[in-house]
Amino acid sequence: MTTKDRRRVSRQETEATGSSTLPLDGGSVHVRQDGPGDAPALVLIHGLAGSTRWWDSLVPMLAESLRVIRIDLLGHGRSAKPSGGGYAIPEQGRRVGEALDRLGVRHAIVVGHSTGGSVATALAERRRDLVTALALIDSGPRLDAFISDGFVGRLLFVPGVGRLLWRLRTDKIIRRGLDTAFSRPGYEIPQQLVDDVRGVTYHALTATSRAVDDYLEQRTLPDRLAALGKPLLVIFGEDDRRWRASSAADYRTVPDAKVEVLPGLGHSPMLEDPPRTAAPLMAWCEEQASARKGR
Repeated sequence: MTTKDRRRVSRQETEATGSSTLPLDGGSVHVRQDGPGDAPALVLIHGLAGSTRWWDSLVPMLAESLRVIRIDLLGHGRSAKPSGGGYAIPEQGRRVGEALDRLGVRHAIVVGHSTGGSVATALAERRRDLVTALALIDSGPRLDAFISDGFVGRLLFVPGVGRLLWRLRTDKIIRRGLDTAFSRPGYEIPQQLVDDVRGVTYHALTATSRAVDDYLEQRTLPDRLAALGKPLLVIFGEDDRRWRASSAADYRTVPDAKVEVLPGLGHSPMLEDPPRTAAPLMAWCEEQASARKGR
């Protein structure tokens, strides 16, 4: 690391607020930091076709006592969108770890939503020294727990048809595709989420989707997490229309895992009801911080 890089990292640690783009092997990664620079680090990883903006409503509550770091995965948000490789889940996990190294983070609690839960798990598998605990929000534990992406989602992966649909996508089509990500009555999908989907290339979308399927086919998340021995919190919307909420019970095979099922919410509880999602997450983070101090 150059002297200039050290100064930049030092400034980021102190301020821990603002956005930056980190040039990494395989493509640049966009990160956003909020909260005190000397507070425990909490890393938030979004799901497929999402971005750092999916956490906007949750961050103000978390950043009061935590250094909140959000990362756009490769192919998403403001990160690079290469037309080649780099989308495998272990590679995405490696890249998140390298970004945290660049920010001077030595230890962190890592939170993943949906596909982001697989990336968080892959990061912990690779960097046990870095990840102190994990929280997964509506991350399907195994492939056969998947319900559906909805009609539009199914069409996107039909050869020929999917690519054409992607080229012709309108806000209306995108909103229909996002519909199964939410279940709370009356919830209106923000335009920013529509823009996030529009900003993803067809290659990045399909490559990331195939990558998470491959990762789960090789080994389920509960099996991977049980082997890691890290503290685990699982939050699941009871009315999730993408992954069977009953599958959240699979995570109870992980020693000392805590599972919270939220009634009346769907696949994206941090957007549907931020306070109800933040409450168990913040309480659990406090428990983890206290446990680390006692060691």
